[in-house]
Amino acid sequence: MDINISDYNYTLPDERIAKYPVEKRDHSKLLVYNHGDISEDFFYNLPEYLPAGALMVYNNTRVIRARLLFRKPTGAHIEIFLLEPYSPADYEQNFQSSQQCSWLCLVGNQKKWKEGELQRVLQVGEREFVLTATHLGPHGTSQLIEFRWESVASDSSHVGKAGCSFSEIIDAAGELPIPPYLNRQTEESDNTTYQTVYSRIKGSVAAPTAGLHFTPEVLSAIDEKGIEREEVTLHVGAGTFRPVKSENVADHEMHSEHISVTRDTILRLIAHEGKAIAVGTTSVRTLESLYYVGCKLLRQPDLTKEQLDVAQWEPYEEERGEGSEESGVRREERGEGPSAKEALQAIVDWLDRHQLTTLHTATRIIIVPGYRYRIVQMLITNFHQPQSTLLLLVSAFLRGDWRRVYDYALSHDFRFLSYGDSSLLIP
Repeated sequence: MDINISDYNYTLPDERIAKYPVEKRDHSKLLVYNHGDISEDFFYNLPEYLPAGALMVYNNTRVIRARLLFRKPTGAHIEIFLLEPYSPADYEQNFQSSQQCSWLCLVGNQKKWKEGELQRVLQVGEREFVLTATHLGPHGTSQLIEFRWESVASDSSHVGKAGCSFSEIIDAAGELPIPPYLNRQTEESDNTTYQTVYSRIKGSVAAPTAGLHFTPEVLSAIDEKGIEREEVTLHVGAGTFRPVKSENVADHEMHSEHISVTRDTILRLIAHEGKAIAVGTTSVRTLESLYYVGCKLLRQPDLTKEQLDVAQWEPYEEERGEGSEESGVRREERGEGPSAKEALQAIVDWLDRHQLTTLHTATRIIIVPGYRYRIVQMLITNFHQPQSTLLLLVSAFLRGDWRRVYDYALSHDFRFLSYGDSSLLIP
């Protein structure tokens, strides 16, 4: 994949990065790219641009208080940043753990914590707990940290009672991690404004920011227009902020993200001919990954859950027909390859065979110019950092016409990045 990241650079003045959201979510500006024509409006008018009878898909993930601060007896401050659960590996089970669990983490000021345990006392409701963090060693590019917690009650009133969950522990001890490019500390208001109004499933360390503009009023207007809405879950990792440091995109390693999609949602997608309006790049990565999960199952229906994960370059290998008798021949040039409906139906069939109601898998998909979108027909998204994989995704969606969109946004006072304005892209 011969793509130079320097071709996806632009000048982003610091004053164009929104440090805070607008006072009312849906009063942010909306850039509308409609088959090459560019105009602007306010987000509360979004439903006017969407076709009645369409299907909108958004990410219901909720940002966790992933930043845990400890202080050593020497006075050194250690920050532990939760990345993803290790044991139990399932998010829900991990959050429900009542005594101990472990996570893959980033550790700030790690040189000051080479051995031993870190402890802090915290209040959870009316009870006090001691939270202990033990460094178990490196694990890939992360650190494996075990957490244990126990009540410090001195009387017998709590003997035999279950401890609190890890979810409650991090709610009490943790801090919501706002993006590093905001260059400020998390404030109380961020606990509300950095969550979408429809966030439900805990697990992300960054918000799916395209969804931050939605209000109950906008959602009601979407419903009134006859647009159906479905949820998917992709837990956003810290890798979403990782810039492409290699000159050629082929040398960039994508992070893995956990996704979950219900059987009912997949059936709804099938009913809409496998076409959807995606809210945000996380929904895009989830929906497009579904297609390639389905392609694998069409070839090998008996794959295990672990074999369903989508690799970084898998879509491009699939298009080239690698690993099949069509190797070396580009399928799309002949208009072949499974339809979105066929791929989605293969997932439903696999779920039924395994008596499952939800698909749980992971994706490392990277969407770059030349990618052929299979499910996403329209995209609602914010304005992204220069030389980022998210900008590559947008360029792929607009068939290379990203610079006109960004030039317009920069020259018409649009606000950029997580707390910035948004766009509706219709290629």
